[in-house]
Amino acid sequence: MAHLDINGTSFEYAERGSGETILFVHGSNGDYRTWHAQLDQLSESYHAVAFSRRYHWPNTQIPEAVDYSMTEQFDDLLAVVHALDAGPVHLVGHSYGAFLCLLLAMREPQLVRSLVLAEAPVITLFITIPPKPQQLLKLLLSRPLTAMTIVKFAMTGLGPATAAMKRNDLDAGLRIFGTAVLGREGFNQLSVERLEQARANLIKAEFLGSGFLPLDADEVSRVQSPTLLINGENSPALFHRLADRLHELLPHSERISIPSSSHIMHEDNSSAYNAAVLSFVKRH
Repeated sequence: MAHLDINGTSFEYAERGSGETILFVHGSNGDYRTWHAQLDQLSESYHAVAFSRRYHWPNTQIPEAVDYSMTEQFDDLLAVVHALDAGPVHLVGHSYGAFLCLLLAMREPQLVRSLVLAEAPVITLFITIPPKPQQLLKLLLSRPLTAMTIVKFAMTGLGPATAAMKRNDLDAGLRIFGTAVLGREGFNQLSVERLEQARANLIKAEFLGSGFLPLDADEVSRVQSPTLLINGENSPALFHRLADRLHELLPHSERISIPSSSHIMHEDNSSAYNAAVLSFVKRH
């Protein structure tokens, strides 16, 4: 295992293969291990790299009273790309990691050859977190289906999970949040090994901290990177509605749904996911 020392911390990463670089960026409750099936297959044609983001296993854990800052996470991603000295890279992001990849394509487009976004939680395209009543009302009138999925996620997922974190009930927080993003069946089907990985990356400060950065629709629409938007066939409706909006905004985007999968589609159906990503990257 290798590591990068940047921005005052050490980042563990795995790399395989040679050629153009594909950089994999994991989401919440994960680390570089979530990409093992992608490293195995895509490294046959590319230089495949997956790193564990700040505070994620096996990196240094977050200290008490420190914010889990998306700005800091973005600065880390930018520094990793520069440290690899491999740009422009093909960026492949999942969930929170997909949000970071989108930000990089918006702010540093010269570093991004192509962009793969799997269910980026771009709720701040519509509302702030926590939302203002007038924002919700406006969204309800203009995009009622999107509004209802956001409200459902907040009331049955993010809100109760955050409350569990505040009372330090980490197991309940993981169960509530995991069910909200994977669906009940998807969460119940997680292997013992994957649950342990999720527990190793359950960071209370991520729920209690400053949260997601705001997104401006006009800025998103100026992204010129070819983009593949991926959903899991069985993912909660929220992620499909968010991808709808990204597809409207991103001028060079295409979409695909991975069958027999939910939010962690790169793990649920890695063969179909890998085939889709490989086909897309080869064209760009």
